[in-house]
Amino acid sequence: MSTGPSAGAVTRIPFQFAPGGFLLVLSGPSGAGKGTLVDRLVAARPECTFSISATTRPRRSNEEEGVQYEFVSRDEFERRRAAGLFLEWAEVHDQLYATPTRFVDEGVRAGRIVVLDVDVQGGASVRRVRPDSVSVFVYPPSIEALRKRLLQRSTDLPEVVETRLHNAPGELMQYREYDYLVVNDDLEQAVARLMAIVDAERARVHRLRAE
Repeated sequence: MSTGPSAGAVTRIPFQFAPGGFLLVLSGPSGAGKGTLVDRLVAARPECTFSISATTRPRRSNEEEGVQYEFVSRDEFERRRAAGLFLEWAEVHDQLYATPTRFVDEGVRAGRIVVLDVDVQGGASVRRVRPDSVSVFVYPPSIEALRKRLLQRSTDLPEVVETRLHNAPGELMQYREYDYLVVNDDLEQAVARLMAIVDAERARVHRLRAE
């Protein structure tokens, strides 16, 4: 004798599922297009929020305080670091960069996707302290494409551009340490792949919250 629901019976779903938040880390060499991908992702997906890093790097002409970065003095940076306010920090090209812990934790607890745009040193640091984060390596089509992008944006001195290009081959070798790889050759395809990664990670069972 059947013990299942009778024909035509409506089975009630006991609860709804809501995707949980997580930390999404984008890394890659300078000029790979991380910032553009982050901007497109955050603009298209309201569940995504950009985590603004603190840096001692001078503000570029096309940047605004509190939008791309929080620009601070080295003394202020070191004060916050000593106070344990940073999730991770790194010195890159003689400048300091760090991710504020509080913003990340509050966003993830609220079910949001907190997006970090960090260099490969920062990416390695985040993976160590937050192994549950999702890491994406943004890979350029070529070193020449990197050079062209860095020169076109006209935000760095020539010697800074050369330093970034000199460091790029070593940074590119780090892609194996990441969960995903996005080759940023065609921007629309790269954006679509990044969004697909976000959708797949939001659907992971261990992140779903029953409501």
